[in-house]
Amino acid sequence: MTELEKLRHSCAHVLAAAILKIWPDAQFAAGPPVNNGFYYDLELDHRITPDDFPKIEQEMQKIIEEQQPFKKQVVTRQQAEMLAKKGRLAALSERQTPSKFKLDILISIPEGEEISLYQNGNFLDLCAGPHLEHTGQIGAFRLTHVASAYYKGDERNPQLQRIYGTAFPTKQELDNHFALLEEAAKRDHRKLGKELELFLIDDTVGQGLILWTPKGAIIRQELQNFLAEELRRNGYLQVFTPHIGKLDLYRTSGHYPYYADSQFPPIIERDSLLSLAKEGCSCSELANKLSEGKLDGFLLKPMNCPMHARIYASRPRSYRDLPLRLAEFGTVYRWEQSGELNGMTRVRGFTQDDAHIFCTPEQLDSEVRSCLTLVKKVLSTFGLSQFRVRLGLRDPSSSKYVGSTNNWQKAEEACRRAVLDLGIHFQEEKGEAAFYGPKIDFVVQDVLGREWQLGTVQVDFNLPVRFDLRYKGSDGAEHVPVMVHRAPFGSLERFTGILIEHFAGAFPLWLSPEQVRILPISDKFIDYSNEIFSILQDKAIRASIDSSPDKIGAKIRLAQIEKVPYMLIVGAREQENKSVSVRSRIHGDIGSMSIPQFLELIGNEIQSKKF
Repeated sequence: MTELEKLRHSCAHVLAAAILKIWPDAQFAAGPPVNNGFYYDLELDHRITPDDFPKIEQEMQKIIEEQQPFKKQVVTRQQAEMLAKKGRLAALSERQTPSKFKLDILISIPEGEEISLYQNGNFLDLCAGPHLEHTGQIGAFRLTHVASAYYKGDERNPQLQRIYGTAFPTKQELDNHFALLEEAAKRDHRKLGKELELFLIDDTVGQGLILWTPKGAIIRQELQNFLAEELRRNGYLQVFTPHIGKLDLYRTSGHYPYYADSQFPPIIERDSLLSLAKEGCSCSELANKLSEGKLDGFLLKPMNCPMHARIYASRPRSYRDLPLRLAEFGTVYRWEQSGELNGMTRVRGFTQDDAHIFCTPEQLDSEVRSCLTLVKKVLSTFGLSQFRVRLGLRDPSSSKYVGSTNNWQKAEEACRRAVLDLGIHFQEEKGEAAFYGPKIDFVVQDVLGREWQLGTVQVDFNLPVRFDLRYKGSDGAEHVPVMVHRAPFGSLERFTGILIEHFAGAFPLWLSPEQVRILPISDKFIDYSNEIFSILQDKAIRASIDSSPDKIGAKIRLAQIEKVPYMLIVGAREQENKSVSVRSRIHGDIGSMSIPQFLELIGNEIQSKKF
């Protein structure tokens, strides 16, 4: 636990103690530190609302000013149970009712594991710690919101109130945090996406399914064009695969039934379904038949890799054919819980900028390095050069991974060599590998310092074995290729959502749905504006004319609000001189120039992909 997490964990205890001073009957469950703050779950007849926060915070401040020491006590299971039954845990004193949630948590602690209590003032809690030395070390805090949560996340359990807050060592850091949250709210891609008409999510279509509107479709197409050109230079071959595939395909790959919970239910063949219905087959029996492979059907594609493996297997391959690099902007589908969906960044249908490289073991290091170089170039192009690299490894104690230990060792060593050769700092995280191989994930920091997992490169010795892929080597014998999975964007939806927030909707010129807006001062200059529009169209510049009767100041303000990179103001002087008065979204008035000069200006900016 970091020092900041320790501070926030301590603040959660202060929150509980303060609530008990106001509502002594509150029953507390868990109160951990979380990303950007902490929470504590409690059961209480009174429904806490933000209106209650000032009096809770006032009690918290008193506890902090008293500089109450956090005292640890190691106790036996029997001692802890006795205290819980007396209602003494997560309480200020003994009471009539047992500390029921603490008693349940106590039961879940494995035998032989240390059981500890922490006390500050009169507040005693079952807690593994650690904590600060005393409450006075909590520099600044604020309660943020309240929500509902089922105990242990199980809807069969009681529904509790969850009080959220955050804390920092200093008030300045706390203020900076909320200023950042305020800026993040302004940049929220869901808000900007609606205002700028980039995408929408329609309940009639389905939650988690993105409708790309014309302006958003331009951004998506530009992203695809940019990456497609990079892939062409790097020798990738484009393929297309269907949106569904037979269940047996995913049984072979291992995606089904291993990850059945994260996939849409299988689509059963019509005749089989009718036959089972006549037999009175129950839902549980149907599920068993599917998981045991006794029933065929189709699956909405959760991954592109099995289909790319079948393309590889469609004809005999030689070592001379390798590496074979197959790329696809392939749409896949995952079942996400409705509460986890979030605009474009967490969806149920998304398009991966996917590719699979089939190579010999001797080619592996070079191919992985090339993939990492590509990801770095993609990220730097969009101003996302601040990132950390996470090397996800297998956890040998877990049963979720397929393949031999030898193949896993070779794959993990290949990943290590690649990041070391490129001089990329990385952290190893056991248990973060895909079920078929280790992965190199790029965790990117946006302009607000928030982290997003984007590009990924994965080394896979196992799926080629599962699909019985072969190539004839220079020795005339058959060998199994190695498979490299890679996706620099991750998905077009998630990447676009992050870009909307990173740029606050003000995209660089080459990505902007509308690059130039022509603003005639009055209707007298509409014909000249149309001439300029035609020239821009011929040069593939995305432009429009604001022919509204508004005054020029209002037209400029609207273009600024809609984040148009360049405005061309057209009046009598411009028409007479066959020129335009150029205004930049960033720099304001640039001045008058000829149309060829303006075309050169924006042509160079588009070509350079400046951001």
